[in-house]
Amino acid sequence: MKAIIPAAGYGTRLRPLTYYIPKALIDIAGRPVIEHILDKIVELGCIDSVYIISNNYYYDVFAKWLKGISINSNYPFHIEIINDGTNNEQERLGAIGDKLLAIRQNGLECELLDISSDNIFDFSLLPIYDLYKKKKSCVLGAYDVGSIELAKKYGVLAVDKNWKIIEFQEKPPEPKSTLASTGIYFYTKKIVKLFEEYANAGHCLDAPGTFIQWLHKKEDSYAYNCKGKWFDIGSMESLEIARREMKCVP
Repeated sequence: MKAIIPAAGYGTRLRPLTYYIPKALIDIAGRPVIEHILDKIVELGCIDSVYIISNNYYYDVFAKWLKGISINSNYPFHIEIINDGTNNEQERLGAIGDKLLAIRQNGLECELLDISSDNIFDFSLLPIYDLYKKKKSCVLGAYDVGSIELAKKYGVLAVDKNWKIIEFQEKPPEPKSTLASTGIYFYTKKIVKLFEEYANAGHCLDAPGTFIQWLHKKEDSYAYNCKGKWFDIGSMESLEIARREMKCVP
């Protein structure tokens, strides 16, 4: 299995912090966010390659970081930075557009872990992966944010008694639940191939949840209810909360 980490956003809500550093390399608890994510991927024991998708604006920053960890760390998988060629917000390919680029450019028609780079969490990916192996379909990590107001900021899902996804809303003005997508997805080879079908049909290539919104109507898709701490560091407020809370994690 391989992994992709989309990290080509411009972090406009975190400026001026992100003028020179991407969200994925912001320090939390003494390390860049992306290294916390890589540590969680290591625990799976099934990933042989990780592809981090950058834009051209931040590419050299990622390359310098990768050179440093290649010397000083011992990750058990190949790590590669993909440059999507964009230089500003107006040129963005979108989250799904960047995933398609990685899939096409590297021939990633295989089982895939797709994990957002602006996530930080303390729970293991193993239970999500175990459910994926059992269901042999798309499984995403879900997290109860506990507030309808907070849910408006995320992709929100509804599930049946077996945690099969029956509805998905991307940043809805009136959420039907407080169960949010964490940006952690496991895909089968069959589902990875559906990204092309999705794009060819002219669907939105920006918000990552729109693919799940389309997918769950075609293929059974499931959620795993993650317990622990989870933060989307898309704003200065959420970043400061994450920095404060993650300091308490052993």
